[in-house]
Amino acid sequence: MFSKPTHHEAASTKAMSAAGLPLQKNWLSIIAVIWAGQAVSMVTSYAAGYAVVWYVTESTGSALALSVMTIAVMLPVGLISPFGGIVADKHNRKLIMIAADGAIGVVSLIAGFLILAGDVSLPLLLVVCIARAIGQAFHSPAMMATMPMLVPDKHLLRINTLDQLLTSVASIGAPAFGIFLYTTLGFPSVMFLDFAGACAAILGLSLAKVPTVVDPAAEKQHVLANLRDGWHAVAKTRGLVLLWVMVTIGMMIFSPLSAVFPLMTYDHFGGDGYAASIVEAAFGVGMFVGSGILIAWGGGKRLALLIAVATVVVGVTTAACGLLPPDAFAAFVGLVAVMAVACSWFNGPTMTLTQRHVPDEKMGRAMGLLSAVMGLASPVGVAIGGALAETMGIAPFFLVDGMACLVLGLIAYLPRSIRALDQ
Repeated sequence: MFSKPTHHEAASTKAMSAAGLPLQKNWLSIIAVIWAGQAVSMVTSYAAGYAVVWYVTESTGSALALSVMTIAVMLPVGLISPFGGIVADKHNRKLIMIAADGAIGVVSLIAGFLILAGDVSLPLLLVVCIARAIGQAFHSPAMMATMPMLVPDKHLLRINTLDQLLTSVASIGAPAFGIFLYTTLGFPSVMFLDFAGACAAILGLSLAKVPTVVDPAAEKQHVLANLRDGWHAVAKTRGLVLLWVMVTIGMMIFSPLSAVFPLMTYDHFGGDGYAASIVEAAFGVGMFVGSGILIAWGGGKRLALLIAVATVVVGVTTAACGLLPPDAFAAFVGLVAVMAVACSWFNGPTMTLTQRHVPDEKMGRAMGLLSAVMGLASPVGVAIGGALAETMGIAPFFLVDGMACLVLGLIAYLPRSIRALDQ
């Protein structure tokens, strides 16, 4: 069993990973191989996902159908990730990621053949979305628990942010790529491409040497005891629990905005679909820039403070959007881009602080719980925020939502236990 080094030991031992394991000399090459495969898979997955969205939009024109598909993508991740974390602590994490990528690829391959045979239907696409989400619920905790074993602590935040950077790139270009394939080669081609992307991810993982850390105690425990053990590993650090609470509330406050951006463009600024796409692109570019800044900078030593500052920036920009007159669409686009830069400073620091304060043999369960918290906060926030926006109007909702986020950011760094995370 491995234990994390003290700060003094970590500082004096250069060849140690963030998890306290001997650091492999070619660790950067290993990370490059893994993430090259993941990047290809991410692009193809986003392309396939957008093709599904476009098919549902084109064939039904129903907001309810799109909402059901969105829930099918988000909810399984939130509900199943804790169990994915248990599996990650009991078994070989590399094999878990390979199995999850393989399962997602096979689902896309089968769906491609069924669509090619003319058997495309909403129930089929719903099953595809749910199956892919289940695979992600096992893949994400294993991946997040693996990274501290492969990189030195000083680069951990950079690697954690890499996922977000690649997601930003995929969100900017993959939808257009998916629509191009959908309209030129047909729906099945996008699903077959997603299978090829899964194969690329599997290849990258297969070529990488990943240490195996298993918690023997977890193998003897039943499911609830495993979950309780994982929670206790997090709860030992009071500031970490409070940080999770702050981040969860922040996600609930912010998540409705992503759903109502198009409505703000259409209802308040009188824009069309093209204008709405500009707003989405601005957000994607902002996330990309923010992630790039974090990777180049490294986040500094006060990550909890960075999260609080990012929350304040998001609150100010969101509230400012609600105060804009109808003829200030350009200013709205600019504010959204700045908002997105700050949004990119949440997940990576939160994940890094969690990884630094939880023993590696319990990391899978901790990451599974974190994925569940984040996965469930968004749909709950969308439901509550959507009702509020409908009641008070879209522009006033931006103002109120921004003020709530601003207050959260101002108080987030006040608890002593949260500030202790940065010491």
